[in-house]
Amino acid sequence: MRLKDTGLTSQDIKDKVNKYMIETYERFDFLAERAKDMYMYDENGEEYLDFYAGIAVNNAGSCNEKVVAAVKDQVGDIMHTFNYPYTIPQALLAEKVCETIGMDKIFYQNSGTEANEAMIKMARKYGTDHYGPEHYHIVTAINSFHGRTYGALSATGQPDNACQIGFKPMLPGFTYAEFNNLEDFKSKCTKDTVAIMVEPVQGEGGVYPATEEFLKGLRAYCDETGILLLFDEVQTGWGRCGDTMAFMTYGVKPDMVSMAKAIGGGMPIGALCTSAELASAFTPGAHGSTYAANPVCCAAALAEIDEILDNHLAENAKETGAYFAEQLYSLPYVKEVRGRGLLVGVEFTKPIANEVKHLAVENRLLITAVRPNVIRMAPPLIVTKEQCDKAVQILIKCVSKAAEEADA
Repeated sequence: MRLKDTGLTSQDIKDKVNKYMIETYERFDFLAERAKDMYMYDENGEEYLDFYAGIAVNNAGSCNEKVVAAVKDQVGDIMHTFNYPYTIPQALLAEKVCETIGMDKIFYQNSGTEANEAMIKMARKYGTDHYGPEHYHIVTAINSFHGRTYGALSATGQPDNACQIGFKPMLPGFTYAEFNNLEDFKSKCTKDTVAIMVEPVQGEGGVYPATEEFLKGLRAYCDETGILLLFDEVQTGWGRCGDTMAFMTYGVKPDMVSMAKAIGGGMPIGALCTSAELASAFTPGAHGSTYAANPVCCAAALAEIDEILDNHLAENAKETGAYFAEQLYSLPYVKEVRGRGLLVGVEFTKPIANEVKHLAVENRLLITAVRPNVIRMAPPLIVTKEQCDKAVQILIKCVSKAAEEADA
């Protein structure tokens, strides 16, 4: 939809949003009318360099031509049917995902939160089916983020965050342990622990990568005790961290892995992948979704994955991400640059992240802030070193101004 075709102004659109929508996000003050590859454009055609990719979604670039073509083609055949009949896109995508990442089975959902919810439910049902009704305890990480529905929210290790305030009590059976502290995780496990659930890189928690020692230690401990190891790869999956999946970077295969965001290339789809044995916990009626495995979303995902794999975007994420991280140390007031591949966080010595974010928008650069002193960047994996240089130059100006205003 283009603004010129509506007879409205940009302010009219903003006014309608303010009047009718329930707002839980702090808006950027611009109207995003269209997007292509590394850029978003407002109603006047002004370009914004996109270093957040719809929050780690548009890995093959915004409105990737093959993804758009796949959506247009599928819309003309069948848009929705539910999961009684077989559909071609769901079958082809299931094979592609499972064969690519080395898993037996896939269970489709519509988002990352739903994928994590399904993963939690499958683990708990497997535990109670095999070991008794009390065997449902799960250990997750402090400062983790797994979603906003009650199961995923209860797994989120941020009890003082706005996402949990006002919604307590959380579901029972979750305990939080210190990320990257193997001994703390072990100490939080009990005879009724069915699973340990972590992100290979904590995104919302401040962009903290897991150490190889930690994840390999968790794998060994789970193998020893029979506890399941669950990886939330909603943000880290499909090339973002320098391999197809982040668990491949670490050489640690989980028992279950969730995914969403990048898999759909901009269309809403999520999934849980696991072994045939664990998948058997989901019997008819155990879990389901009206829209899951939607043919249009599956067609888009199949095209997106092909683009990521065929164009070696994980390799670009690894190489360009390392270059970008090095260049970011030229910013003023930098305490640390963290991340894996093209999931990058910058921690400042001052609480200026939110101001930097808004100044960046004014300078036609799109980023996010995840902590008062941490900005996060997750650009499309097609990003070039030259575009990274441009982003760094904009950020130097924004950080300097934000720090001056903070000190004033």
